[in-house]
Amino acid sequence: MPGQPPAPWGQQPPGGYGVPPVAPVKKTGRNVALIITVVVLLVLCPCLGLAGWAVWKVADAGSDAARPPSTSVPVVPPALPSDAPTSAAPTPDEEFARGDCVVNDGSEDDAELRKVPCGPNTYQVLLRIPATTDGDRCETLAPQATANYVHDNSVDLFDYVLCLKKR
Repeated sequence: MPGQPPAPWGQQPPGGYGVPPVAPVKKTGRNVALIITVVVLLVLCPCLGLAGWAVWKVADAGSDAARPPSTSVPVVPPALPSDAPTSAAPTPDEEFARGDCVVNDGSEDDAELRKVPCGPNTYQVLLRIPATTDGDRCETLAPQATANYVHDNSVDLFDYVLCLKKR
């Protein structure tokens, strides 16, 4: 108005009404960022887990190839009644199972196991662990084992470890 000093905060709106209230600001930006973060984590975590598993398997396979097989003498399990005679010569495809008894006809570095009736100075098979060449697994899976035999085949599926106990 003419002749009056100006208001300290500028011109007042006509009619005595104040400034209309400002509508609340929607915070959609935070929600979108949160959703994107969750999606990225859900995608990355399994991928990182699979990548870590693959690296672990490759490192484990490399250490199996670099480490010579264990030369501990295997344990022979007690003989089960059978009509078939036990062969005196070992066969390359001879299968050893829990409870079989064996002797080592080879050396400690190049073991050649042969099934025999259980008795003194034989080894009893406590456990057969398929598809591995890690002889250290006997320590946890068969703690009473005193030796182990590692069979390393060119096809990893046919690898196995025998956990043995001296009789």
